[in-house]
This record gives sequence, C-alpha cells and structure tokens, in this order.
Amino acid sequence: MNNEIALQVEQLSFAYGKKQALKMVNVDVPTGTCCMLLGPNGAGKSTLFALITRLYDTREGAIKLCGYDVKRNHLQALSQLGVVFQQPTLDMDLTVMQNLRYHAALHGIGRMQASQRIQEELERLDMYERRKEQVRKLNGGHKRRVEIARALLHEPRLLLLDEPTVGLDMPSRKAIVEHVHAMAEEKQLAVLWATHLIDEVYDNDHLVVIHRGQVRAAGCVTEVLQTTAAESVQVAYDTLTKEVRG
Repeated sequence: MNNEIALQVEQLSFAYGKKQALKMVNVDVPTGTCCMLLGPNGAGKSTLFALITRLYDTREGAIKLCGYDVKRNHLQALSQLGVVFQQPTLDMDLTVMQNLRYHAALHGIGRMQASQRIQEELERLDMYERRKEQVRKLNGGHKRRVEIARALLHEPRLLLLDEPTVGLDMPSRKAIVEHVHAMAEEKQLAVLWATHLIDEVYDNDHLVVIHRGQVRAAGCVTEVLQTTAAESVQVAYDTLTKEVRG
C-alpha cells in the first residue's frame, strides 16, 4: 500500500451515452494535502466524484484509494473514504447526535468509541453544544459542519468535498475553508475539494484545473502559475477555461 498517495486516478474516461464527460483524467492526492479541483459548472467534477465513490462504475482507467483498486477491492477502498456531497444528506428530523450515531453504527463503531469521536469532531467544529438540536433548525453553515463531522467519524484517509460551500454566506464559507485546510495538515488527511470559487484556493494547495472533462493543469499553485505565465490563480483559471467563459 502506498503510504504517501491517498488517491490515484489514472487515465480515467467516462461517457454518458455519446457525451464524453471525462477524458484521460489523471489526479494524485498526497496525504496531508488539500487538492482543489477547480472548474466551471459542467466541467466533470461531480462525475469524477461519482466514479471515485462508485455511484457510477469506471469505464476506462483506474482509481485507487490508499493503494486499493476501487473496482477490485471496493470494500477496502471505500472504507478509506469520507464524503460530503453537494446536496445535503442529513436526516432533518433527527438531532445532530442521532445523525452521527447512526453513521457510526453503519461503520461498526462501538457506542463508547462513537461518543468519543463524535465529541471530538463536533468540538473541533464548534458544534458540540448544539448536538441535541434537530438538524432542520440549523442554518446552512452549521449543517455543513455536521456533514463534515459525520464524514470523519470513521477516520478516513481521504475526504471528498463536492462544492461544500455553495449557498453559504461568506463567514460560514470562510470558517469551513479554514477548518478543512487546518485539519488536512494536523491529521495528515488527504482532501479533494471540488469548487468553482477561486478564493477557496490557498497558496500551498495542490491545484487541478478541469475543463470540458480534461485536466488542463495540475500541480502546486506555483507550478500552475508558472505553466500558464499567470500572476494569480484567477488569471490562470481564466486562461485555462476561456473557451467556456468567453
């Protein structure tokens, strides 16, 4: 098993009928790294996530999570994975604690251990005092924090975030972006974060720009800026996606 690369996507292609959604995509996400998957709506970000999580099956190419092939060793591979999808998936009628306990039980985590992990994750997100509140009474930012806590309960090595800040106000967005970046470094967690929001990219992030189903640039932010001769991520992004941005 590779102890350094949490996610390896190799020569991945996928089509919806005759429409090519991804073409020969390669992405590596090392442990302890926030990899920002930056692209316009319809670029293929959600399709890539659906293939990694096996909502769709891989047609061409390979996906490995912590060295496990997603097709051949799907149970071992997916056990390494935590996911926050773009659409909320919490049970709105349950409390925060009930949602998290249910998730812990699905992963076979004992009650005492689950209580400890739930407290740790909620405290890290400043949500422990709200553990008894019904989810539907929380605002959008707080719901997202609960989803992030849930995704981390089983201690995955890779966290997928699919546009997690869409629709949130600026303070909520900023808090989540800061928290995830800090957590990646502190816990040596690999993060693949799909977004179209430039301000969510930090200077020390790994950056993958995807456009029309193809990776147009990949590497640390400095490398991408050098490759595109750009002075900022915004300029690099505009250059790499100008066909659809007009």
